[in-house]
Amino acid sequence: MSSSAKLRFMKPHEFDEEAALLLAQYQEKSGPLNGPPVPVDDIVELHLGLRLEFNDMQKLFGVRDIHGALWVNERRVGIDSRLDPERNPSMLGRYRFTLAHEAGHWQLHRHLFKRWANQLSLLPEDAERPEYICRSSDNDPLEFQANSFASCLLMPKHMVLQAWQTAHGSLDPVFVEDLRSSVLAVNCDGSDGELLESVALPLAEKFEVSGEAMRIRLEVLGLLKRKKEATLF
Repeated sequence: MSSSAKLRFMKPHEFDEEAALLLAQYQEKSGPLNGPPVPVDDIVELHLGLRLEFNDMQKLFGVRDIHGALWVNERRVGIDSRLDPERNPSMLGRYRFTLAHEAGHWQLHRHLFKRWANQLSLLPEDAERPEYICRSSDNDPLEFQANSFASCLLMPKHMVLQAWQTAHGSLDPVFVEDLRSSVLAVNCDGSDGELLESVALPLAEKFEVSGEAMRIRLEVLGLLKRKKEATLF
């Protein structure tokens, strides 16, 4: 059976709604969040009741690019030990996103594991068998949904809008062409993505996510744009 055969189609706003619901439920028990960063560790361990552990995923599964895994029956989340932010502080953003990604699988997909096991054909016969594994090279619809949920959980829409307005004085978007014209004097030859990511970095640090993750989120929210819309006047 295809891994997406029973997967519910979700519109973009539904990921925001699902993440907002989880945050609201967490805050009912733990008190209101005053701002970023979102405490994803507490949400996963204390609120969802999942056991978090670090493992050498390459050794465990025999596959190079696995960042995380979810064992639904055991209520267990595994994160690759290379992402442990205490050992590798530069991996904090990737660690938090991977953990939020696994929370996305738990919230959106745990009811599916009884019907099929995602990606298990990729693993050696003697490997442990989680219900979901997170691979950096995977474009499966399940992984897209978990990524979308993780983005909305770590960068809630209302927090991002508030942070953007505080930083820029309005909710007006920033356009690539304006950035490029402003940096020509210093001979910046960066790609569009690099230019937009430079704008995203201050917010990325505040939310403890990668510059890439924040840049994508800001583009989804329409605060960073690659082209100006054509007008009649």
